[in-house]
Amino acid sequence: MRRVRYEINGGPEVMFLEDVTPPAPGAGELLVDVEAIGVTLPVVRKLREGSEPIPLGGEVAGTVVALGEGVTGFAVGDRVTGLCFGHGYAEQAIIHTAMTSRIPSHATFVDAIALVRSGGVARGAYVAGRTEPGESVLVTAAASAIGTLVLQLARAGGARRVVAAVSSADKADFVRGLGADEVVLYDDESWGEPVDVVIDAVGGKLLTRAVKALSPGGRLVAFSSGGGSIEAYDLLVGGKSAIGFQIALIARNKPELYARWLDENWELHAAGELRTAVAAELPLEEAARAHEMIESRRNQGKVVLLTGRP
Repeated sequence: MRRVRYEINGGPEVMFLEDVTPPAPGAGELLVDVEAIGVTLPVVRKLREGSEPIPLGGEVAGTVVALGEGVTGFAVGDRVTGLCFGHGYAEQAIIHTAMTSRIPSHATFVDAIALVRSGGVARGAYVAGRTEPGESVLVTAAASAIGTLVLQLARAGGARRVVAAVSSADKADFVRGLGADEVVLYDDESWGEPVDVVIDAVGGKLLTRAVKALSPGGRLVAFSSGGGSIEAYDLLVGGKSAIGFQIALIARNKPELYARWLDENWELHAAGELRTAVAAELPLEEAARAHEMIESRRNQGKVVLLTGRP
């Protein structure tokens, strides 16, 4: 089988395809014929920040072709999506059943890549903000895979006003089409009228702007891998709060809640109220290009690699 190998730290030019023997599933694992692979910012950052070669893991979707010892609840032929912690940029990959879910019949493999993991994060972050109908919501990285879903969840949840914060003006029409009432740029002098909830996927220096954008009593939900810090005084002055969210904790410690969130997202998708936004579908050999799109923040929606398998 073919897989993408990352050989040396330093940039996307060190990715290349290699032919390897397919892996064998261990206890509690599935071997999947991969159709689609989600490219994520955390994986891109991990390559840039690492000091040695690492497997390219992440979100995969495909068909189960083999079961590991002790696997129950799944069968060969199931259409599934899940997280691969080994080599995921490959024609076949190993995923653990604890991080796997079935793909409904109405959805494609690309739909699953765009909706399941990103949708779980989007819904979890939205819920973490305790957002009530009639409140106002600002979403940073609004044109990203997760941001596009948060915008739609805010609209479906009855938000009075939905503000999209993006890096460049050419994304304005795109995010308005997904439910944003207003669009602001990161470097705008003002982000307009304060909001009740900010859901931030950027982190870093933008956290200060995010706190400033909150109305008194407002809540900031931070789930970015980009780091950053907040001054306690900035929270105290307006009785504001900051909430950290990590989907892995929910998936690991509250699997029933995680499954319910996925089911709710699929229901909205089937009803046409939660659309998947895909920026690009690229062949496996263009993994470097996919990473460049994510790193430069040029993508509007999810970036997906396709293996081209039958």
